[in-house]
Amino acid sequence: MSPIVRTPVQAPSNAAYAAARQLSDGQAKPLGALGDLESLAAWVAACQGVCPPRQLDDVRVVVFAGDHGVAADQVSAYPAAITVAMVYGIAGGHAGVSALAAANGVRVSVYDLGVAADFPDLPAEVSRFKVRASSGPIQLTDALSIEEVEQALAAGDQIAAEQIADGAQLLIAGDLGIGNTTISAALIAASLGLSASAVTGRGTGIDDGTLAHKTALIDAALARAGQRVADPVQRLAALGAADFAAAVGFISGAARRGVPVLVDGAIAAAEALVAEDYAPGTKAWLWAGHRSTEPGQALALDRLGLRPLVDLSMRLGEGSGAVVAVPIVRAAVAALTGIAQLADLT
Repeated sequence: MSPIVRTPVQAPSNAAYAAARQLSDGQAKPLGALGDLESLAAWVAACQGVCPPRQLDDVRVVVFAGDHGVAADQVSAYPAAITVAMVYGIAGGHAGVSALAAANGVRVSVYDLGVAADFPDLPAEVSRFKVRASSGPIQLTDALSIEEVEQALAAGDQIAAEQIADGAQLLIAGDLGIGNTTISAALIAASLGLSASAVTGRGTGIDDGTLAHKTALIDAALARAGQRVADPVQRLAALGAADFAAAVGFISGAARRGVPVLVDGAIAAAEALVAEDYAPGTKAWLWAGHRSTEPGQALALDRLGLRPLVDLSMRLGEGSGAVVAVPIVRAAVAALTGIAQLADLT
């Protein structure tokens, strides 16, 4: 696998954005009557560099799967074995994200970057980029070596490149792995300079005692990592996991190639924060799909300047919240391309 070429992230087209706003303002409707849909359509136009924008017929979710050493310390309401079962569920097309994606014309794929088990009975593509089995328990040791971080970043970048070469117009990074809200909370806290208590939520639905324990483990991980977290690669090594690092490479890789990304919940928001530090300018290519119930996600989105399209109290993960928002993005494009100009009707 070739290393990532760290080319700058160019901004979406200001000219296409301005043209889209002008087109919207001239339509047969009160000025600004479609609210955020008008900004959303202009963002799509800016990302595509053309006005009016093309409809988003090819939207894809890539689910990055991995186990996390911290899960062995009882931070989740579910055992780590669930990760393995859900890889099979997504690969077989009958997981939560699979059902929602099928209803909305979205394609789903899954990659095992760090699951504790192997999948010899699944297509080889699922494990093509596997970095390791599980990650280190972050409260005790680094999650990954620097070499493993770089390997995962390059894997995610290559996956983005392949999806885009195959026609993807809008990408979503999905997540799968017990313990991943603990990892996301640690990364968000480290990225924003906050304590664990400010960002840690109930994940799969843990009780008060488990929440306090989870928060204490994250504080211990942050203290252990120290000042290394100022560097995004070191941050991923100390507090991340292979699936998180691959998603960072995927999100920043999509942005570098001029393809927008719809951000899912807390895990994707944490990855987006790190991606912006890793490849500055990435955030201009992002829009938030939904608001998670995890407190850290709102803080991450605020830093990135993103507002979610839907708020349905979802906490499934897998990219499912962003998938639910896809019809809104398509509706925004349809409105911009399909409403007549007022001048043509008078």
